Amino acid sequence: MTPLTFRVGALTVHLVSDGVYWTDVGGAFGVVPRGLWGRLVEPDALNRIPLQLRCLLIESAHGLILADTGYGDKLPPRQRDLLTLHGEKRLLGDLAALGYRPEDVRTVINTHLHADHCGGNTCFDPGGSPVPTFPNAQYMVQRLELADATYPNERTRNTYFGENFRPLSGACGPDGSDRLRVLNGDTQITPEVRTFITPGHTRAHQSVIVESGGETAIFLADAAPFAVGIERLAWVPAFDVEPLVSIETKRTLRDWALRREALLLFQHDVNVPAGRLRRAGEDWRVEPVHPDGSPASAAQ
Repeated sequence: MTPLTFRVGALTVHLVSDGVYWTDVGGAFGVVPRGLWGRLVEPDALNRIPLQLRCLLIESAHGLILADTGYGDKLPPRQRDLLTLHGEKRLLGDLAALGYRPEDVRTVINTHLHADHCGGNTCFDPGGSPVPTFPNAQYMVQRLELADATYPNERTRNTYFGENFRPLSGACGPDGSDRLRVLNGDTQITPEVRTFITPGHTRAHQSVIVESGGETAIFLADAAPFAVGIERLAWVPAFDVEPLVSIETKRTLRDWALRREALLLFQHDVNVPAGRLRRAGEDWRVEPVHPDGSPASAAQ
């Protein structure tokens, strides 16, 4: 993958990728009928569609900040084959393309602890034990999300895996601080970066907001994994544990993003990595934006 770079005021942010994986279309679009979602995407013979594994890298005066880490490289071959997830060190390869090593990352923000968002938190050491992938970073996660991941139920236990986050708890970073920082609600990380609770996909899912020089961007993660999901509030993935809450969260995000002219950064949409909301009569639409800031239509 090729990193996509955007300017937000005085800050530079990059959409980096841990690759593409394939998932059942029913999980992605929930109760939306095929007659609607079929206009956007064609599933394969196994009824799957591709999803991007984008992560957000923020170049901050306080050090590099990485939001989410993808699946990582700990998956056994059978699971990788089921996901059609190809290649090794995909996210780390994108970081290297920008001139960065894992040691350069100072903060990792987990929007939530599903495996496709935090599997890259850790990697296997030569002895086969999971250790932090980013050895100089402090990892951040919401308190309720950590509780739900630590004590999963029958529905969630197939996406919460302890090896992705337990090695961080109780460990100390190079400066002696706790490796894992547990957040309790909306949190200002730096003067330009903050987290905002966006529940629905999970109880304590959080999005990442970047604000600089009067400009705003938001990494939506699974609050709105696809552009169409924020255009049409009722398009809620079956993966969301609180679908009605998801709708209200997206309504709030949509109104806020329109007021702020916010740059929307989409994690899973293979066609629309970034865009801005526009009103079209009674309808809403996401206008795709190129890394240089221009509308996609301007380059046609």
